[in-house]
Amino acid sequence: MGNCQAVDAAALVIQHPCGKIERMYWSVPASEIMKMNPGHYVSLIIPLPLPQDQNHQDHKTVRFTRVKLLRPNETLNLGHAYRLITTQEVVKVLRAKKHAKARKTQAEMAEKSTVQEKQKSSASEEEEGKSDTANTYEEMRAEKQRQRGASVNSASFRSKSWRPSLQSISESTI
Repeated sequence: MGNCQAVDAAALVIQHPCGKIERMYWSVPASEIMKMNPGHYVSLIIPLPLPQDQNHQDHKTVRFTRVKLLRPNETLNLGHAYRLITTQEVVKVLRAKKHAKARKTQAEMAEKSTVQEKQKSSASEEEEGKSDTANTYEEMRAEKQRQRGASVNSASFRSKSWRPSLQSISESTI
């Protein structure tokens, strides 16, 4: 009598999109499977460990984390399960990944621009604070000049003409 489990471990399983399951008892290159099924890619099914509460409930459900596409030069090994995936499904997944990546980069760019805007606004607030100080300084300077101008104007009213005052320069003889 033989052991059924040993036979299953010595086979590779290929799941077709229509639900058909094909077993092979020798290693085969992925390119050969792709030639037999045009318009399909071969992918490795990577099983997920089931959570503790689901171990006893349903043993017929196969869960997998991801599907790894195989290159045509890779070999399908015994003891593994593989799935045929149509070209349309592959293109759909690639577009979804590309779209997700584009959204992620857009979100990063938007976040970066909001950070830059916040930095600019805080810088402009600092400049406004500085300009307020500068404006106050300018106003004080203008007020002092007005006061000086008023005193000069009042002095000019006192003397009707301007007269230069010359101071004598003493020359020393050597």
